[in-house]
Amino acid sequence: LLALGIGLLIGLILFSIAIYIFSSLAYSAIARKAKYPSPGIAWIPGIGPLIITSKIAKMHWWPILLLVGFWIPYLNFALIMVLAIFSIIWLWKTYEAIGKPGWWAIMNIIQPVGLIMLGIAAWSKQ
Repeated sequence: LLALGIGLLIGLILFSIAIYIFSSLAYSAIARKAKYPSPGIAWIPGIGPLIITSKIAKMHWWPILLLVGFWIPYLNFALIMVLAIFSIIWLWKTYEAIGKPGWWAIMNIIQPVGLIMLGIAAWSKQ
């Protein structure tokens, strides 16, 4: 039973690393399509894609929400929810900036479909 648990944990870690690499490559390609000056930011774990999408969407005030949200107890949950909503808005504007339909951002809520849409947006010709 312990070996099964360790095997599942290792599989989960490898799957998480694969998703991280795929999404970092995709956001880096999207940043290059949108002519963002430093697409390598996509490799920063956790906040890299948020930085890229907020800069492409031209909404640069989001770090204040992060700083305030993480350090004030009881308020952090509400501001993290606000950040989740704004990340969809930023992705919507990012998709529109590279010539894709903005409603694809809503598909990020359904994660396997969101990853497929992200890949299509990153590596399609248009």
